[in-house]
Amino acid sequence: MIRTVIFDIGNVLTVFGWKNFIHSFGFPPETEERVGKATVDNPFWHEFDRGFLSDDEMLAGFINNDPTVEKEIRQIFVSLHGIVTRADYAIPWIQKLKSAGYQVLVLSNFSDKVKRDNEDAMDFLEYVDGGILSYRDGVIKPDPAIYRLLLGRYGLKAEECVFLDDIQSNLDTAAGLGIHTILFRNLKQAQEELLQLGVDSIY
Repeated sequence: MIRTVIFDIGNVLTVFGWKNFIHSFGFPPETEERVGKATVDNPFWHEFDRGFLSDDEMLAGFINNDPTVEKEIRQIFVSLHGIVTRADYAIPWIQKLKSAGYQVLVLSNFSDKVKRDNEDAMDFLEYVDGGILSYRDGVIKPDPAIYRLLLGRYGLKAEECVFLDDIQSNLDTAAGLGIHTILFRNLKQAQEELLQLGVDSIY
């Protein structure tokens, strides 16, 4: 029996539209691509989510990835508002689950700055029962440690949990620990797969 529903945030409870965000600055196409590859589309972004480095250290790291677009990187880093946008279904979905008696948690790779700059898109957080945002604990998916931390912190049994994420590798680790998993593609599909597990979240 499923008792706890665990959500990833980016592209599950929000839209993580980083390409559109960078595109909104009107850079030439080549510059836009270089900025993306130096920042969000770069392994160094994981350090942002890990939370060990300051904003200034992160900015310096992004610039070091490609100094030819330093000006543009500085420009987008002033405020990352809009890199994450609201998913209108998030709050009603959470409310439906909670009204049916399920515990609802989040488990997400997330940086402090992205959260601070996008509080309007994160309004669903006040409706969940807790969870882990990676920057607070210094560990990121798909490291098994973050899943064990969540299970231990909330006293969860893996077989009583289902985890929804849009990245298969994150789900693979969870499944290896005995957690039920759903690869999120869209709301309807996810609700249907939850229903197959006995979880009615259709509102």
